[in-house]
Amino acid sequence: MRPFEYVRAADAASGVTAVASVPGAKFLAGGSNLVDLMKEDVERPTRLVDIRQLPLRQIQRIRGGLSVGALATNTETANHPLIRENYPLLTQAIVAGASGQLRNMATNGGNLLQRTRCNYFYDTATPCNKREPGTGCGAREGLNRIHAVLGWSEACVATYPGDMANALYALDANVRVRATDGRERLIPMADFHRLPGETPQRDNNLVHGELILAIELPVSSAEFARNSHYLKVRDRSSYAFAMVAVAAALQLDGGTIRQARVVLGSVAHKPWRSAEAEAMLIGRRANEDTFDQAAKAALRDARPLSHNAYKVELGQRSVVRALMRAAKLA
Repeated sequence: MRPFEYVRAADAASGVTAVASVPGAKFLAGGSNLVDLMKEDVERPTRLVDIRQLPLRQIQRIRGGLSVGALATNTETANHPLIRENYPLLTQAIVAGASGQLRNMATNGGNLLQRTRCNYFYDTATPCNKREPGTGCGAREGLNRIHAVLGWSEACVATYPGDMANALYALDANVRVRATDGRERLIPMADFHRLPGETPQRDNNLVHGELILAIELPVSSAEFARNSHYLKVRDRSSYAFAMVAVAAALQLDGGTIRQARVVLGSVAHKPWRSAEAEAMLIGRRANEDTFDQAAKAALRDARPLSHNAYKVELGQRSVVRALMRAAKLA
């Protein structure tokens, strides 16, 4: 165990200051990912700032939409009646994401910040630009069965492992954060996570010390409640990370698609929303042929690695299956 300082935040302002003022400091909430990484010697925080006592667990209506507290657990969020009624896609994604025990501990803010499950990232004896910038990417020419087929760079081919974020991308959510200057800002989910580029060590666009306060769901996305589906394809049916996941949501008018959302998970360094697939769907009839064309558009730019070409066909089939279920045609 490496030594670190432990601080309990009295309020949001002091918590932000306690992290922002110390390089290497981290917020501690549920700890379901951070503590594991500390045990593996991957994360080495110099200070842990415990924010679990802050009043950030509320799930409440705002401006017709919904504000979901960053410290609400995944279980509280998935089971909340307002979520289940208006944003069932989010409930499905959370339930697919982890076992009941983990959902009871994991917080919404922490879920967004979880790190890749790339084996090279976890193995400190191997090179990894995400863990130690400049050392190389062991997965690029190594065992890369679970890695990215979209958006990867020469510096990193890791994928984002979460499920909840895929649904939040599809639902046009925003992340409310407290900045280091005390002001609050909204980050659209589309801009929250990053592609690897030359800085794969940066998973998201938060500034060091910024604190996630809540996730905000717009009222307009409740229109997808009747026709949405979250599909997670994994090696085993019990708790496991996805090989491919799809968050699919449709607004239908007598069988014609008026609005569509298609977000793929576990295929890129961030949740991958396919504008190409959505454009292929809007204005067309909801049927398997339309969905098949959209699926091919979603994976058209895929660049498989030496061991994960299967993800291209699997991704296409998964998009079709998710859309069929969203449209209640399967």
